[in-house]
Amino acid sequence: MRNINTKNVVGTLAGALALGLVLSACASGEGPTEGDDAAGATRLGIDYAYWNPLSLVVRDQGCLEDALTDQGVSVEWVLSSGSNKANENLNAEVIDIGSTAGVASFVARANGAAIKTIGVFSQPEWTAVVVPSDSTITEVTQLKGKKIAATKGTDPYFFLLRSLNEAGLSETDVEIINLQHADGQAALGRGDVDAWAGLDPIMATTEVKDGAKLIYRNIDFNSYGVLNARENFLKESPELVDQVLNCYEDAREWIKANPFEAATLLATEASIEQSIAEKVLIERTNVDVSIVPGAAQQGVLEAVLPVLVAEGQVRSQEEAQAALDSLYDTSFAERATS
Repeated sequence: MRNINTKNVVGTLAGALALGLVLSACASGEGPTEGDDAAGATRLGIDYAYWNPLSLVVRDQGCLEDALTDQGVSVEWVLSSGSNKANENLNAEVIDIGSTAGVASFVARANGAAIKTIGVFSQPEWTAVVVPSDSTITEVTQLKGKKIAATKGTDPYFFLLRSLNEAGLSETDVEIINLQHADGQAALGRGDVDAWAGLDPIMATTEVKDGAKLIYRNIDFNSYGVLNARENFLKESPELVDQVLNCYEDAREWIKANPFEAATLLATEASIEQSIAEKVLIERTNVDVSIVPGAAQQGVLEAVLPVLVAEGQVRSQEEAQAALDSLYDTSFAERATS
């Protein structure tokens, strides 16, 4: 590994304390070797997101660019403002690999998207039900008849559905206002909605700065952070997929060894205070999980499946179960850990 790079700390949004990582694939002999042309691909479209800390490290350190430039493959980074946007960009082939909450990729596949989950980047507690500082609402049952902001197709939205279900309510008992995460936080601050299904780091920011209250938290209702790829891309460019997951594994190890430097990177990228970034990354995000998707992730999705069916979020129970049974392709992640 190279030394921590501090050159970019001042003057750019993307700058932060970062460490250049050497690809484990190059050391182990896995992934593309000299002479490979990455199955003929000349571009890799991949997303980064403030709620995916590994993506920030991979992007900041130039891991993929270092590996792929000599192969004639350009790397194009696209910001995902939510799982729904990542899925939209995967479907439109704007990106080849995107990061979402586990339930978002499951619902997308259940509704016809030709994507597979290929890796796990974190086990987060990144969402909760949030109310303003002066709200008298203290529990989910009091949300009946209230306006709640949520970004449909994302983990906070599905978290909200499960929270309502647990409280004996359904989507029809409240008025859900479909807004992107930042817009939902703004609506909460203006008093346009009574509650918000929040997402870090925006949620932590409004909690610290505005005194917003998290009236319901449940880490078991948060699905894992996962990487997804289009099925045709997996077939056409497996070497690029291997390279991405190798870079992700290096980023995971770096964050584990350098949590405060990673928080500095998050703070810089997301334009938030260091203390808020530390709350998000160190207190609420566990990156020390296996990249290989499996029983833990499937268990979360099996638990939410009945709620998705009852609320009409999937086309049918049968299609949803078939989607869950075929959602994971573990072969790439297994190679990354070997």
